Amino acid sequence: MGHCTLPDASVQAHGQHEPASSRCTPEHAAMGHCQLSEAENPLHEWHAEPDAFPCTPEHAAMGHCTLPDAPVQTQGQHGPVSSGCTPEHAAMGHCRMEAPREPRTPIPVPTEADIAAAFPALHHHSMEHASPVNYMVLFDRLEAWDADDGSGQGWEAIAWIGTDLDRLWLRSGGEREGGRTGTFDVEALYGRSVLPWWDVVAGVRQELRPRSRTWAALGVQGLAPYMFEVSATAYAGSGGQVQVKVEAEYDMRFTNRLILQPVFEASVALKDEPMEGIGSGLGGIEAGLRLRYEISRRFAPYIGVVHERAYGNTADYLRAAGGHARDTRVVAGVRLWF
Repeated sequence: MGHCTLPDASVQAHGQHEPASSRCTPEHAAMGHCQLSEAENPLHEWHAEPDAFPCTPEHAAMGHCTLPDAPVQTQGQHGPVSSGCTPEHAAMGHCRMEAPREPRTPIPVPTEADIAAAFPALHHHSMEHASPVNYMVLFDRLEAWDADDGSGQGWEAIAWIGTDLDRLWLRSGGEREGGRTGTFDVEALYGRSVLPWWDVVAGVRQELRPRSRTWAALGVQGLAPYMFEVSATAYAGSGGQVQVKVEAEYDMRFTNRLILQPVFEASVALKDEPMEGIGSGLGGIEAGLRLRYEISRRFAPYIGVVHERAYGNTADYLRAAGGHARDTRVVAGVRLWF
């Protein structure tokens, strides 16, 4: 404003962009009043010798310095792999450490003792094998009843001995009523397994009551779908008589021990035999329900109801002998096997 005159040393010369002064301080330079010379710039020595000052990420972001190059990385299957990768950088996802090429603890080479312990020599002569021959005796029905015509007893038993493929079967059944044996027969059959759960049987049947008579037998027996036990046998006797008997039963389990067993039997004859009380066609059926409780798997008492009915000429022969074509009775018995 002309009030005074600055000394010559303080006169500033304006450059093209910013004023320059030999007495410029960093504070004035920061406010844009002047420009420091390279000699006066505190960053001059740093730019000249970048290794003299440590470079931080903040200074590198402002362009004051350059961070040293990161370790050379190669792309692996799951991420960058670096030989200079540290566990800290790997934890932050900056690189992936190389897997050691050799195990830290070398695996020892198996010795002969190790191999012998892993694969011991087997002495087959000292091993026990199950016997190929088995057997079973089953009293499927051993029961008694008390009806209007009097008390009675009945039984049906099965026994077998043999292997899984070949067996000898023994079957027996009969009834007693009024202190007299009404029917009694025994069968001896050879059984051969032909399908899973199915056998073909062939043999002889010997009737002891009401009169002695021998029959040739041929049939099948096994386990049908839905766990039905089925047997069908044809018998050929003297005089050209042929009979077919079919039986089916099923176990309905209410619990592991309480079981209801429905049973169905039917018989068919080819010829009439009035003396034997046998009529041609469907001779009769028997249906029963038996509820048993298995105290053990080998011993199970039961109660039940059984209904019998005769048809055709068989019913006529039965009435002529003083019997009944229909009969219903309550039974009690026991089922056991060993």
